[in-house]
Amino acid sequence: MKIRGRNCTQTVEFSLMGFAGNPELQLALFTAFLVVYLMTLLGNLGIIILIRTSPQLHSPMYYFLGNLALVDLLYSTVVTPKLLSDLVRQKPLSYVGCVTQVFVFGVFLVTECFLLATMAYDHYMAVSHPLHYSVLMSPRLCVQLVGGSYLAGLLNGMGQTIGMLNLSFCGSVVVNLFFCDLSLLASLSSSDSTLTSLIMTVPTFLFGVSSSLIMLVSYIAIVSTILSIRSAEGKCKAFSTCASHLTTVSIFYGNGLFVYLKPSSLKLREEDKWVAVLYTVVTPMLNPLIYSLRNQEVKEALRRLRARKIT
Repeated sequence: MKIRGRNCTQTVEFSLMGFAGNPELQLALFTAFLVVYLMTLLGNLGIIILIRTSPQLHSPMYYFLGNLALVDLLYSTVVTPKLLSDLVRQKPLSYVGCVTQVFVFGVFLVTECFLLATMAYDHYMAVSHPLHYSVLMSPRLCVQLVGGSYLAGLLNGMGQTIGMLNLSFCGSVVVNLFFCDLSLLASLSSSDSTLTSLIMTVPTFLFGVSSSLIMLVSYIAIVSTILSIRSAEGKCKAFSTCASHLTTVSIFYGNGLFVYLKPSSLKLREEDKWVAVLYTVVTPMLNPLIYSLRNQEVKEALRRLRARKIT
């Protein structure tokens, strides 16, 4: 399928080269990425099922964690199956497929940012207002916070899609990455990408900065509360409440800032691809491990579930 564009025929297929330049490593890469993806599926589905079937995990914190697991599962699925397919047999992605990937990835990326911010606010309430926590974090508020996160993601996805539709491409488009990244596609476009760049910059500032501020303010308040606790045991307990979330935020934003704040370029260095792998493929696998290995309530719920199955 081709669409007549501005002074040229708009290409509707994109060759996602990814790791095609390393044929001798493709079998090893396929095996590694398949294992990671299967662990992502099992880990995140396991967290979702465990939370739904364990009454002791029916609290705001685990409601947010369940949604985080769902988002991790979905945005990994947007990227990884195509990556695995291309390692077996290189096949161009259609224009509609690329637009869909840009939209869905844009939705879940920002949704995850706000879910992490919501979880930071939840931890602040748990640490700073433990006696009134169940009242302050009512079921209605939790649904509104999660719904707002998905709404922000949807707005970002729509903006990213408009930016993509504004671009024109001539000839065969070779993308030196394993997924359709709008900032890279803008640099490959044969048309003026000013509007697209603006569409990418404004949501990044609005959504990225606002979610980061929520987390920053929440953790400043948490640290202030922890420092006011007199007993060492109380301080350790309060800090352990936030440890898993802090680890997840550090990994997510560390990789994300490197990928999205570096100057766009026609050529990606090989290390840039591996950072993108960490960001899009590995991180969704790590989150359920972080929360299950460091969380005593999750371990206890898993132990009870196993005991129930045995009996």
